[in-house]
Amino acid sequence: MASSENKESANPTARMVAELARTLRIERGWTQEQEGKEIGYSAAAISAMETCAQPASDSMLVELERVHGKRTGLFLTAQRYMRMERLPEQFQDYALLEEGAVSLQLFVTNVIHGLFQTEAYARALIGGGCPPLSDDRVEDLVQLRMARNVLFDRDPLPMIEIIIDEAVLRRVIGSEEIMREQLLHLVECARRRNVTLLVLPLDAGKYGEYAGARGAMNLLETPGHEHLVYLEPQDESLLISDPAKVSVYAQRYAKIRSQALGPRESLDLIKRLAGVTE
Repeated sequence: MASSENKESANPTARMVAELARTLRIERGWTQEQEGKEIGYSAAAISAMETCAQPASDSMLVELERVHGKRTGLFLTAQRYMRMERLPEQFQDYALLEEGAVSLQLFVTNVIHGLFQTEAYARALIGGGCPPLSDDRVEDLVQLRMARNVLFDRDPLPMIEIIIDEAVLRRVIGSEEIMREQLLHLVECARRRNVTLLVLPLDAGKYGEYAGARGAMNLLETPGHEHLVYLEPQDESLLISDPAKVSVYAQRYAKIRSQALGPRESLDLIKRLAGVTE
């Protein structure tokens, strides 16, 4: 819904798109109503976009590219950055890195990693967060999270390994039905050629060694083969690039992997928890 509050809080890319679209419309000598007819929107929607009362949606950006882009891809590039700017501020820098990563090594201890969440699981998780968000913001964040899944099929394919603490698989989010759907989704993800899924069992520490005690982490390799670590405790974010520190996290991750079940055993456990019998 358009509002004066949106005008004040509009992100830089939304403002740039608004100004550019308005300039190109005026150059063509079109009214807002004429442009609306060309791209399938009302004059009010065009006005809201140009004033940032309601920034351009993904679908509107596609139409603006068709009409004004002149094969430059400008509005489609803006689409990517507008999506990023709608993410929580602390996550934006990492999201860009994740999008282009050569490889990811992920360890999760509380909930399913965002890349692997189903829409229903994500909606229940985000909608049940604290402080509570508006329904519109919840839905926006859910769709942004789902959009990250394109990473699985990107060309070139990134290599993705995830280690999930067994407690995460047993923690019901939303409902039993939502959780079963989520577990089955993990099974499908594990069958991808570029995904390795491992489970750190609940009894991993029974002999006095539990490498996962310090919590979740994301290890990332960039296209330039720089190795980074991303941590997100309590809605804060920490991106670590210092090679010595990254090495410590990599060693810790390797120890966690050594205590995890193998791929087949992990998959069998997830299937059992989902009630799948073969």
